Amino acid sequence: MSLLPLGDLHGAFPAVVRSPSAGRLVRWALSLLPIVLIGAWAVADWRAVRDGAARLASADPWWLLAAAFFTCLGWLTAACVRQGALLDRLPPGLLIASQFAAGAANHVLPASIGAHAVTLRFLRGQGVPLARATASLALYSLVKPVARTLVLLVFLLAFPDVLDLGRLVPDERTSLVVAGSVAGALAVAALLLTVVRPVRRPVLALTRTALTDARLLHTRPSRVLALWGGAAATPLLQASVIASVGASFGLSLSWAQVTLAFLVASTAVGAVPAPGGIGPVDAALVFTLVAFGAPMSLATATVIGYRVLTVWVPLLPGTLVLSVLVQRKVL
Repeated sequence: MSLLPLGDLHGAFPAVVRSPSAGRLVRWALSLLPIVLIGAWAVADWRAVRDGAARLASADPWWLLAAAFFTCLGWLTAACVRQGALLDRLPPGLLIASQFAAGAANHVLPASIGAHAVTLRFLRGQGVPLARATASLALYSLVKPVARTLVLLVFLLAFPDVLDLGRLVPDERTSLVVAGSVAGALAVAALLLTVVRPVRRPVLALTRTALTDARLLHTRPSRVLALWGGAAATPLLQASVIASVGASFGLSLSWAQVTLAFLVASTAVGAVPAPGGIGPVDAALVFTLVAFGAPMSLATATVIGYRVLTVWVPLLPGTLVLSVLVQRKVL
């Protein structure tokens, strides 16, 4: 049996050594995957899209224009919070584009996994180390619910008579179930960190990096303003979109009432791992709007219109931006 000389191996296996076509094929597949997922989701949820679009077609266009304006501000705010959670300076244009694309990915996968995956790829593409990028995502995920809760407390103090919260407070059995679930999750996490060493080491390393970066970030006023100011402005902008859509349908609730309803609903069930919060937050929002005195039909139409305007209208452009960023190797 004769052996090929070492110098002939490259010629014998050219497909293994060089496969540019395979790389292009993978990039094209990654570019088209978001569009395929969006198409499948649209087919599965076509009735909600059709009904929401029909309702929006008969609404006041000026109020819808205001809602679109607040929606666009939401993407700018998300970019501010992302920059505020990171020490490294990011290019503003690409950062905003990545958050627009992340918004599309966020509505496909639950628990913000899609948005975090897009942002992580973007940060890694900008040269941010993996530990710091992951710590940035953790800080972002922590600050947003804390800021939303603080805004809710401020609204409750500023408008104590707006809503009788007794109608929204869960009963004792529900409270015990929620408390038990939280306690069980914390116990499981503590057990994993204690027993499983391969899990404990990276988690402890990530925690140290996150604490160090958070301490350094809070010594920079610009980062503090972008992080906490943007996180506090996010629910206010989302509530402004809902209030504008409701006003386009003739909803008689004030901006303060709609904002408080949204804060209560998103704080109560915002942790449920649904894609983009769709589902649990929608049901809770309809319930809180009705508790404020809105008719059920108008409350439902407002929430459907809000979802169409903030999810379905920007979904295709966001998916196309995501595909372009993948093609240009930004992600």
